[in-house]
Amino acid sequence: MRKLIHSRGYTLVELIVAVGLFALIMTLVSGAYLIMISTNQRAQAISTGIDDLSFALEIMTREIRTGTSYNCGGGGDCPNGGNSFSFTNENNEPITYNLGGFAPNQYIQRTKNTITKSFTGPSVNISLLMFYVTGTAGTLAGDYNQPHVTIVVKGTVSAGHGTPESFSVEAAATMRETDI
Repeated sequence: MRKLIHSRGYTLVELIVAVGLFALIMTLVSGAYLIMISTNQRAQAISTGIDDLSFALEIMTREIRTGTSYNCGGGGDCPNGGNSFSFTNENNEPITYNLGGFAPNQYIQRTKNTITKSFTGPSVNISLLMFYVTGTAGTLAGDYNQPHVTIVVKGTVSAGHGTPESFSVEAAATMRETDI
């Protein structure tokens, strides 16, 4: 009588199929993982650019609120908008904000006591910077409105290799000091 010997292993074909399925699943999973990492990096870059712009606008509006002698584009009021804005800050220093650089790499620039610096980071590209100013004439000229500045900023935030994300932001500031 002959005894049957049962092997307790896997055949070579079974091993090849199992390794092939494992490799296919790992390729799909690693591809999805790499896409998630790329998307996360892009989102973080956009968030950093928007935070940079938000910080710059916060400083601008705070400084404008505590300033005096508003001057928009060479005149007082500019209800139709101007591309530069000057005033005197709380330390009696002249400040001017305007658009600096050349397209497509433009930024908000700040001039303080003849020293000009970029006010936004390199990932933020500003395409439009407008200042709408009202109420600068004062009560002696019959203007009983408190000086008010509305800042409109449009542009893009670059996020590495992807398409830049566009934004449009509006901020406002009203002079704290009484305009008499």
